[in-house]
Formats: sequence, C-alpha cells, structure tokens
Amino acid sequence: MTKTILIYDDDAEILLLCKAILSKYGFDIVTRSKCEQIAADIKNCHPDLILMDLWIPDIGGEKAIAQVKENPAIATHPPILLFSANADIKNIFQKVKADGYVEKPFSIDTLVDTIKLHLKEV
Repeated sequence: MTKTILIYDDDAEILLLCKAILSKYGFDIVTRSKCEQIAADIKNCHPDLILMDLWIPDIGGEKAIAQVKENPAIATHPPILLFSANADIKNIFQKVKADGYVEKPFSIDTLVDTIKLHLKEV
C-alpha cells in the first residue's frame, strides 16, 4: 500500500526536490507552503507521515505541531518529523515532542531512511 507524506516548507524548490525524490521511492507526496490549516490538511489527505519545516509562515512549525498534538480530533496523528536547517533542531524536536527530525541540508539516503524508519519500513 502506498504511503502518503505531507510536506510543509515555504521553499518551493525544497518542495519540488522532495516530491521528485520521494515519488521515485513510491511515496505519494502532498506539499503545502503554509501550515495554519494543518488539522484540515491531515483530515483531507490522511498522511502516513508529516515533514514539518520550523520556519514556515504564518504560525511556524512548532505551533503547528502543538496544534496537532493537542487536537482530540487527531488523536492518532501520523509521525511528525522536523525538517529544518536550524542548528538547534535536536533540542527543538524534543521540546515539541516531534517523532524525529531531518537536518537540512540532507542526503537522499538520510531523508529516505529516516522516513522509512518512522513508517516502520526498514
């Protein structure tokens, strides 16, 4: 069964690059440049995993993750991986209780392996 990955990033080039890479690995990719409607996005596309940039308009990745985790309508939310060049990503991922992280810049192997690990496909 094909897994769906929802990617939030305000950089259109990153979204295109990730979509091209991950599609080649058999994933369905949905992209968004803003995350203020994250609950509706999850309800509409039923992602198996979310990649969330930290520096994204208008509310930012940290607040978007909190909205998901605090929303009882999304009790079984998909794994959320932080996706950022922030030098403090290791501490932020723990603070916001994300399920993991991918540091930018990333290698294709790291990106795919981290996603597969969190989708239990390793």
